[in-house]
Amino acid sequence: MRRGRLIAGLCAGLLAAAPAAAEAPARVVSMNLCTDQLAMLIAGEGQLLSVSAVARDPRSSAMAEEAADYPANHGRAEEIYLLQPDLVLAGRFTTRATVDMLRRLGIAVEVFELARSLDDVRAQMLEMGRVLGREEEAARRVAAFDRRRAALAEEVAHRPSAALYYANGHTAGDRSLAGEILLAAGFENAARAAGFPDGGRMPLEVLALTSPETVITSRPYPGASRAEAILDHPVVREMRRARVSGSFADRDWVCGTPYVLRAIEELGPLRDAVLSADP
Repeated sequence: MRRGRLIAGLCAGLLAAAPAAAEAPARVVSMNLCTDQLAMLIAGEGQLLSVSAVARDPRSSAMAEEAADYPANHGRAEEIYLLQPDLVLAGRFTTRATVDMLRRLGIAVEVFELARSLDDVRAQMLEMGRVLGREEEAARRVAAFDRRRAALAEEVAHRPSAALYYANGHTAGDRSLAGEILLAAGFENAARAAGFPDGGRMPLEVLALTSPETVITSRPYPGASRAEAILDHPVVREMRRARVSGSFADRDWVCGTPYVLRAIEELGPLRDAVLSADP
């Protein structure tokens, strides 16, 4: 009898604790550009307290206008602690010292990995829904993403080769989010033929010898930058002059959000122009 009463008491205690364990966080702070946008898409009214300052930059953020409605943080442990959040959202490359400090202060931190594929985009929306207690909203967003992604999919008879070429001569391979955007838009990624399936730093000589049908670069930031100077190199300028090329803002490419589909759509006219250009 005594053992039965003990078991019953434990069960009752577990049942009483269950609602608290499942309770959604009420005060959420995001300190990473990508979690900023996922949280703004999925969080409930008043649930998200603050997003990172970079979320307001229209060059980097696909939701800069929406981010202006939230107080900005700069990823410092002291300012985030003063907001008294019960959950902080961070990315894998968010300042490690800040994440560790917040955890030592007893604040829960959820770290999201970098999205490397279109499937990762839908997975991260579902994950954000789980940590925010907003599973139904996340499922709704994923369903809309799947419908739009399916509408964009098409069989292509010919894939023109395209090289993604960024600051410091970096390129993105097939096994990356940018690479999947390129493939979904009907291009073949020239990085693979050049020996960069995972991306990396592609020398100008390799870019020239690969001779892709188009070169796609990001739009340069205002001012001078040594990192972006390579995009003004005569080799790159001549390749862009001699063939159809494109320059696109980073905001739709860098994070695993539904806005990657907008990047795919924007590549459509470039592909059409490449295919219609005189050989």
